[in-house]
Parts: sequence; C-alpha cells; structure tokens
Amino acid sequence: MSLSKRSAAGGCIVSVAVVRNITLDIRSLRGQRSCHSGVRWTAGWSLPLGFLLSRNYLTWTKEQPLSQDVSNFFSASCVPGAAALAQSLCAACRGQKSYIRQRNYHCETSHNEPFYNNHGALRCLQNGAGDIAFVDHLALASIEESQRDEFRLLCTDGTHAPLSHYARCNLGRGPGGGMVTRLNYRKIARKFLTTVQMLFGQRGREKNRFPLFNSTSFGERDLLFKDVTEKLAVLPDGMDVSQVLGLDYVALLKGLGHEGSSLEDSVVRWCCISYAEQKKCEQWALSIKSDPLVCVKATSMSDCVEKIKRDEVDAVSLDATHSFIAGKCGLVPVVTEYYVVAVALVKRTTRNIFMGNLGGRRSCHGHMYSPAGWLLPYTHNLSLGHNESFPCNPNKAYNNVFWKGCLPGSQGNLCKVCMGGTGEAATKRCADNHNERYYGNMGALRCLVGDASGKSYGDVAFLEQHNLESNIISLRWTGWAEGWLSSDFELLCPDGGRAQLSDWESCNLGVIPPNTVMTRPVLAARVYDFLMKSQETLLANREFQIFQSQQYGESDLLFKDVTKCLVHTSHLDYRTILGEKFYRHADYVFNCTHSDILEFCDQDVCSIF
Repeated sequence: MSLSKRSAAGGCIVSVAVVRNITLDIRSLRGQRSCHSGVRWTAGWSLPLGFLLSRNYLTWTKEQPLSQDVSNFFSASCVPGAAALAQSLCAACRGQKSYIRQRNYHCETSHNEPFYNNHGALRCLQNGAGDIAFVDHLALASIEESQRDEFRLLCTDGTHAPLSHYARCNLGRGPGGGMVTRLNYRKIARKFLTTVQMLFGQRGREKNRFPLFNSTSFGERDLLFKDVTEKLAVLPDGMDVSQVLGLDYVALLKGLGHEGSSLEDSVVRWCCISYAEQKKCEQWALSIKSDPLVCVKATSMSDCVEKIKRDEVDAVSLDATHSFIAGKCGLVPVVTEYYVVAVALVKRTTRNIFMGNLGGRRSCHGHMYSPAGWLLPYTHNLSLGHNESFPCNPNKAYNNVFWKGCLPGSQGNLCKVCMGGTGEAATKRCADNHNERYYGNMGALRCLVGDASGKSYGDVAFLEQHNLESNIISLRWTGWAEGWLSSDFELLCPDGGRAQLSDWESCNLGVIPPNTVMTRPVLAARVYDFLMKSQETLLANREFQIFQSQQYGESDLLFKDVTKCLVHTSHLDYRTILGEKFYRHADYVFNCTHSDILEFCDQDVCSIF
C-alpha cells in the first residue's frame, strides 16, 4: 500500500529549508543549528544531505559515517533517532532526559520528543532552538497565517522565497509515505486497509464517526497517517522497491550509505559506448593513482543515461543534446569540455550541391541526437519545401529530404548507407556507437568519402568543425582512404553559398554548447574529485593522453580530442550550461519527437499514485 497526498508535488513530497534569519542562505549553513524531522527521513535528512553533498557544501570523506560529518557541519542539531550516531545531532532536542530508559524521551522518534517529525522540526525553529528546519512542504500549512511572513525558504541558487513558492524553491522531491507488512500478510493487510478506507476515508460512509486522516481530536498531527492524505493507493503484486520509491531516490539512499559500505563506494564507474572507448578507458584506469576506475560497457549515449539513472554506472561525458536529455532525467553536470561549431561538409568536386537543393541526396550524420548531425541541420533550408512540413521533428524531416543516409541509431532509409563494424568491434549496421564505422565526426567524414568499394558513401556530411582537419589527415594513416586533403572539401553555408574549411566562423550551422560530464546528484562531488586527481596524475604521465584518441583508431573517445582541461560546473544547472537558446530549441524538438530515453525518464514515481 502507499499513501497518495493532495499536493502540488503529486504523490511525492518536496524537501524545503525554512529559516527566520534572512541573512542565511543555502551556501552558508556551516556552523548553524539545524532542525530535522528525523534521521533518515526523506525530507528532513536524505534529500537535504543529498543536495548539500552534490554542491560540495558538505564534504564526506567516507572514512567515517556520514552522520559524523553532518555533526561537524552543524554546530548543534535535533535529529530525532540519531542519539546513537553522534551526540551533537541531538544537542538541540528538548525531550525529557532520564537515566531510566523507559523515561528517557530525549531525541526519541516519538511524540514524547517535542521536536519530532516535520511539525516538531518547525517547532524547533519557532522556539529558537535551531536556525534552519528541514521539513516536507506539507508541514508548511501548519504555520499560522499571521506568522507566515516571518519565515522564508532557502532556494538552491542562494536566494530566498516565500513559503508558498515551495514548488520552485526546494531541495528535491521524493516519495511519500507508505505502509509495509510481511509478505505472507499482504493480502490480509490490503483487504483490511481497503475496507477501512471505504468506511473512514475522505469519501467514506462513516467518516463523520471516525475520520481516518485527521488527528486534531487527539492533540497531535499526522498520527498513523498524514492528515493531508487523500487516499491509500493499492499497489499491485510484484512491484519492485525501485518502482515504488523511484530510481533517483533509491540511488540517493545508496549514495548516502543506507545500504552500508560496499566496493562500489570506492570506485567510479565510467560508461563506454564502444569497443574503442572500452580500450581507452581500461588504459586510463591503469594510468591513474586516484580512486579506482571501472569501465562499464553500454550501447549508446542514451543507454549511458539510463544506466546512470539505474545506478549501474556513475558518469559519462555527453554531447549537448544528450546533456539536455540527462538533465531532464535528473542527472547533474560535473565538468564541461569545449564549445564547438556545426558544419555541413561536401566534396569540392560536387559543384552542384548547395543548402536548399539537398533533396534526394545521400546524407551522413554523426549519430542520433547529436547536435551537429541531428538537432541543428534540419533548422536550415535543406531542400526547398521538403522539411517545412516537419518543423519540430528532425527524423521525419531527414527521411523526407534525403534519398538515404547513415544516421547511427536511426532506422529505415537513414541506415542504408551505414557500414557496421569489423573484427572485435563487429556489430550490426547503424549501431549508435563507434562500433559503427560511420559513427561520430570521424564516421560522418568516412561516410562522405566512402568505403574502399566506392559503394557506401554520402553526398553531404553534418558534423562538428573542431577536429575536421585532423580527421581528414587521419583518413590516410588509419588506412581508410589515401590522398584526401583539406582542400578537397568545402562547407555549405546557410545562405546557399560554399566556403573553404578555414571560413567556418562565417559558414556554419550554429554554435554547440560543450560536452558535459553528467552524474547522479549525490555523486557530483566525488566524480569531480576523481577527475581532478586524474588530471593531475596524467599530467605527470605522458604515456597516456586522456584527450587523444588516434591510437585507438577513432576520434573523440570518452572526451573531445581538442579538450585541454575540464572546467568545474557543479555549481551550475544543465540549463545554464546549455544556454537558453539551445535549451528552448531542444525542448521544442522533443515535445513532438518521440524519444525512448525521455519516455523512460518520464516514468515518474510521483505521478504513479
């Protein structure tokens, strides 16, 4: 069974930080006194600590329990239930103290402790025992209207907001309450609760005799059930705990050590989408002396996002479109790489090809959802009238404009030019990773040039400019094709003209935000520390170059080859990094273009009930 609550957050609760002193902000909580609803409570413990860790405001070395670092972070706290964890976590509590166990209510998880639960944490703040209270948004309704102006919410960007603005000013969202029982007692409990709800619930026949979801007549709040509960939602048999709590929250609990320590706590699991990336990642792991690195194989960038969401992988560097997707899926940025530019490339000898007359041609695209190969080209006039019918669906636009092509990760005609892989990287044609020889910037260039047989080739390639000239040189030394020079290619300009490769600043399809390393919020600080230590180690070890991929026969493996260093961005949200123009365009496209990964991420536990 689970509780469904009447609130703006659906079936979930929102964690808020409430203060009276408006000189405080979320970045200056060290040394303050804190009030919590209870140890390991969703809104009073797990969500706020997860946020503080993700921003590195609170550091956790993992050499000691998290509770120890929390007790050092705040000068005094009341965290009911934390008496055995750290003494200072109960210093602000007001329950009766006694050497007789049965009479010792201090810091107890019961109503004998005045500061217990969400309403108790607010009482702790109101009585002056604490400077900040971490509670769920439902408790805010208990603050008298005449007093509401005395309190403010702390927002994640360092600002304050009125109590009514909790929907945008909060520390995260998590599952609401629920009821548990033994497996063999489930049917009896379900039948009993269903009957009780029919009689005494919000719409029950006997609710006037005994209101199940009301505690006022007993002098307390939220007794047995939350007073704001609208109904009990009956869960079907076979539901996994992650389906009930949500993947994000289960991963958060694991990250906070609720399952105890494990080997995974000491490693960073990096997502690799191809055989070549796996080889480079393994060499990286052998070359560093920081936290151990484990290389985990996936099939595409979208698969990496799903694996991070499922807590099967920890981090990956994603292009701008996939960073948008990852942000929508609840992942957060750690570091960024390098801004790039999208271009349309043709062979100089094909003099009759221009932007606007590409209808019926063969196209080469980096991969599905790539900014340069998928998101930006269709916004330009590819073929007169051909893509105007599909203003926000690149897949339909390309299928309508081009005769055939290679768009790795696609289907149908846009896979017919693809080649597949060979040897250890053998894979079916059109795979959304480097195992497809026409994948990525290097792959789109190979596609334009064609294979040795002269059969599989395109007329135009949509790719990134940053490593174009080095990739042209690579055609020869990788054995793909001989004799190609930069002068053998030209750029197609949006105005219908053509230009040399050196004129890319005035002849391009748009600027692309940088690749971003994304992870789960609770791991952001750990992944950042790992990358910084890794960079320092590799500076002294010239045998392995993290930002070079040529020796593995590909380009841009794990990171862009032109990247010089990684820029710290944990303090920024993904929307800020992408920029408003790119974000709005991506949002517009995905509002009418189906995406399996976004559909997966939209299975929000908060809307189940």
